[in-house]
Amino acid sequence: MGHTVSGGHRRSSGWQTGGVTSSDTASETVRPTAARAGGGDPRDESPQFVLPLVVRIEKAEPPARTDALQTAARAVLAMLSDERSQGEGDEEGEWARAVRDWQDARIRKVVRRARGAEWRRAAQLPGITVTGAAAEVRVFPPVPLDGWPKELVKLQVSGTDLADPEPPAAPDPARPVLWLNPDLEMSAGKAMAQAGHGAHLAWWGLDDAARAAWRDAGFALSVRTADPARWAELTTSGLPVVRDAGFTEIAPGSCTVVADHPTLRGCPTIG
Repeated sequence: MGHTVSGGHRRSSGWQTGGVTSSDTASETVRPTAARAGGGDPRDESPQFVLPLVVRIEKAEPPARTDALQTAARAVLAMLSDERSQGEGDEEGEWARAVRDWQDARIRKVVRRARGAEWRRAAQLPGITVTGAAAEVRVFPPVPLDGWPKELVKLQVSGTDLADPEPPAAPDPARPVLWLNPDLEMSAGKAMAQAGHGAHLAWWGLDDAARAAWRDAGFALSVRTADPARWAELTTSGLPVVRDAGFTEIAPGSCTVVADHPTLRGCPTIG
């Protein structure tokens, strides 16, 4: 596993931090905020950004579903940890302002698919390509909701249907695991965004040392569907839980992912 990076680097001055809950449109992760007296959400007053992720799906050789989900989750972590996303003032990386603005509002993630010339054009834009066993996902710095680059704006969201040729092996308990709700059916694109949310929540729950160790391990993680008998236990375990706003595919308030990072076991619930 690994990632390739296009563009220059600037020195990091620290990790992004914060606590979060999560919901979804194309997919959205949000920070908890104090309710206003009039019922408005202050996050809606900020400029709205989206994190674009593009998965490569060639007709002849599409990636396996689990491989794509894991690679998408690692791509989100690659963007969050990249030195270009870090810093402030004179030490600010070239993506830091966009990442900060994105995380201060409603944190949307949108997964689109590309192949052939579409993928080659997307790969020319500043971003990070993360590879799995066979999957390739390119993540780009956040863009305004209505300001997608022309190379990405026409890529499709729907139709990202992938399958596993055989059931994935049991996950390594020493590695982080993003557990999917066994009672929900999600398209591959939706599940990729949800896995990204779970990784995002885990990242925010870690201290600098744990983040650095995870990064140095290539953001090794597994994505698996939880055993139905264990799902209720996972959602009440104190681990970070992704909750969906219900704009697409599934009912509002649904728990979609539990982020089981070994360092976070026994941590307070984020929600």
